[in-house]
Amino acid sequence: MKENFRKTATEEYGNAEQKALKYFTALHNQVTNKLQIQVLTEDIQIWKRNHLRRFSGLSFFSRAGRKPDTRDFYRYIQWLKVTGKLTEYLNRSISYMYMRDLGKDLNAPETQRRIQRTADDMSRLLSRPPARNGTTGPEFMNLAEVYRWARKEGIETAIIWLFKKLRAVAAHIPEGMSAEHAQRKLIKIIIGVVLHVIDEMGEDAAPAERSRRLDAAVRLGYSYGLTYPFVDDLLDSSILTPLEKEQYSALIGSALLSGEVPELGVWSGQNRQLIQYIHKELTEAFVYIRDHQDADSRQTFFAQSHVFFQAQDIDRVKLLSYKEYTNEELYIPVILKSSSSRLIARSVISAPPDEGFEERTFFFGIYNQLADDFADMEQDLKDGAVTPYTYYLKYHQERPDLINPFEVYWAVVANLIHSVYHSDSKAREVILDRAVNGLKRYRERAGAVKYNETMKLFAGDLGELGRLLQKMVSKADDVDFFDKLLRDGLIDQLKQDAREQEEFSGTLQNVRSLINNELRFSSPQSLPVMQERLIHAANYSLEGDGKRVRPILTWVMGVNGYGLDAPAIMPLLRSLEYMHTASLIFDDLPSQDNAPTRRGRETLHQVQSSAVAELTGLYLIQQATFQQASLIRFKPETVLGLIRYSAQKAADMCMGQMMDLDSKGKALTLEQLDRICFYKTGVAFEACLVMPAMLAEAEEAEIEALKRFAYHMGIAFQIRDDLLDVEGEAHVLGKPAGNDVLNNQSNFVSILGQDGAGKEMWQHYCLASDALQEIPRNIPFLKHLLNYVVNRER
Repeated sequence: MKENFRKTATEEYGNAEQKALKYFTALHNQVTNKLQIQVLTEDIQIWKRNHLRRFSGLSFFSRAGRKPDTRDFYRYIQWLKVTGKLTEYLNRSISYMYMRDLGKDLNAPETQRRIQRTADDMSRLLSRPPARNGTTGPEFMNLAEVYRWARKEGIETAIIWLFKKLRAVAAHIPEGMSAEHAQRKLIKIIIGVVLHVIDEMGEDAAPAERSRRLDAAVRLGYSYGLTYPFVDDLLDSSILTPLEKEQYSALIGSALLSGEVPELGVWSGQNRQLIQYIHKELTEAFVYIRDHQDADSRQTFFAQSHVFFQAQDIDRVKLLSYKEYTNEELYIPVILKSSSSRLIARSVISAPPDEGFEERTFFFGIYNQLADDFADMEQDLKDGAVTPYTYYLKYHQERPDLINPFEVYWAVVANLIHSVYHSDSKAREVILDRAVNGLKRYRERAGAVKYNETMKLFAGDLGELGRLLQKMVSKADDVDFFDKLLRDGLIDQLKQDAREQEEFSGTLQNVRSLINNELRFSSPQSLPVMQERLIHAANYSLEGDGKRVRPILTWVMGVNGYGLDAPAIMPLLRSLEYMHTASLIFDDLPSQDNAPTRRGRETLHQVQSSAVAELTGLYLIQQATFQQASLIRFKPETVLGLIRYSAQKAADMCMGQMMDLDSKGKALTLEQLDRICFYKTGVAFEACLVMPAMLAEAEEAEIEALKRFAYHMGIAFQIRDDLLDVEGEAHVLGKPAGNDVLNNQSNFVSILGQDGAGKEMWQHYCLASDALQEIPRNIPFLKHLLNYVVNRER
């Protein structure tokens, strides 16, 4: 098998290289003889009819007003709707994705029908009203929406698996690499593979078959996409030493030529831990792809992957200081890697051969790559990366034989419009829209002075075409693309999420420390011995390694959410932790759960006795009430209402524990378990949210939204607890795993199984997310708390 892979891969690379050489020779001939200038000038003259605005004095009075910044998502989409531009905006955006990602011919009636249907679906989606929480745009990576789609398609297990994988990848992207761009590329590849599968299945696939293939598409997309952060980006970065890069490249090359991942062996470099994780993850991905395919598909996939990796490797080792690279050496690897990356997205799903797709994709790839290289040339130049643009910038004066990459790009545009898409008007429209949009974005980012300087160098020999392009960049309109909006929004969101996650972790740590310093009871020397013993028992329970999630949540809601004074609500924080600790003491008793450890140490009844534990629990409850009565900086009637509410919630928790005890040895329904879970866990979360809202005298509608959020987050929390009881390790959990089985206790895992419990947890995550949208204030901590609840390991 190894020899067969090597032979096929070698032949595939040779054939691809010859095809790329033929393509480049044709492009070179067009540029040398200026053949593209006249035809493109005519194309743009036709194209501009739909893109140059006709000025009217009435425009001053248009209710749509001036075009808003695209970063103001809702205003921009609303502007598109009001001006009647939304339909065309979505149609050209989706048409472009069908060309770039699916290799489609836009002239095909079925393709046109699918594009229009997708545009209509997207228009309805964008017509949803914004959330009430004050955010200016949607979440571009909304886990709840992704999970709901998975549920509709019957692939929840695959999406839960993917969520876990993406978290692990994000955690392992080293400093020195762009975490946001790495994650974006991975997500983009997954979506691309899923789109290929949906396109291949058509609309007539049976539900079970559709679910099976989409499940595989998610896993295949991740498995292939993983190569972008952990092969392409890693080798392009300076994370690995030169020796490590050489060793790592040899390992990847060997795997593609043999069909087997070599053992990592001894890794002497400084990045051993990172490489061990990547090797394990890539091995799993490699094996999944290999084993998912039949023999013919495997041959195609590995051959195309070899072409991609080999072309990347050739480009990667080039040195900008070397003056003798030929035009062919600069462009052929670009043609190969830009086309093969798209071809792989189809071969990875074992799709049947499609000559039209392969031809269009082969010629289209360099169109994207040269546009990206133009946009990135300043940064690439700083990094010392060799691209057609950076090399031309550095050596064009001393190397007159070098071909101008901007002219090559427009030769590619002409070739696509007239040779690949046969002068189709829709293809011309979309391709030129994208090209002009790229120049507009560059001018906006670089500034007018830098842009003009750049265009003087690269477009100076294009004559009338160059002048026409400059005019279109200045005056043409309606060339925006939705995928660019999504790309920018996703990157911004990933950056914002990273900042918020850091703030979330910092808040957890800082407020937890603050609360820990406030919980202990003092023991004056004059105290009676019995009272001192009781205080010692209470402090023992409070000093355990508690997460303090409940009082932290109250602090965040009170201080950050409602602007309450932190010292003023400290008694409330103490009361919540006292109540929670008391409930744990009672839960752990031999007469109830009979737990030997809690918070990483022996339970109180093990250290003292059951009687002392019971009295300590009662003592903490009384102290909690005392603390609530000490909220002296708030209105007396508000505090009285809070104490009344707190007493009711404490009674609810007792009822929940009673239900729990009564359920031992019984097979519960999901509805019964939800009820027990809410009374045991959900009411405590509810109290943490509602009490500061009561002190802030929030509106009733807001309090109801907080209650819904707490209800679903509480159940999700309990399900995660039940999963950890099966999956977790005692030294991480701080308590024994498998307690529920020993106690013959029904839980979400025993009723639904592990997969079913995971699905139910994510369903409650979605419902909690919905409630979060209804809270009329943006509190990022709550979103990250919800993510913490379903992802925690203890």
